[in-house]
Amino acid sequence: MKSEGHPDYHFITVVLNDGTKYLTRSTWGSEGDVLTLDIDPTTHPAWTGGGQQILDRAGRVSKFNKKFEGIGLTKKG
Repeated sequence: MKSEGHPDYHFITVVLNDGTKYLTRSTWGSEGDVLTLDIDPTTHPAWTGGGQQILDRAGRVSKFNKKFEGIGLTKKG
């Protein structure tokens, strides 16, 4: 097997938001590096079942609601 065609595969430590650490193999960083995650399964709504929040930037949601208010697609209240 050619060595120049494959990335370096080594051990790193991954740290989750709750402080949990685990050792895994990766091509990220260098041997012994620590990867601290910003978003992980302990905090992301996709895994925690949290609700989705819609941000109305520049009135886009309001504009949409006004445009389609007559056909019953928007939520009242």
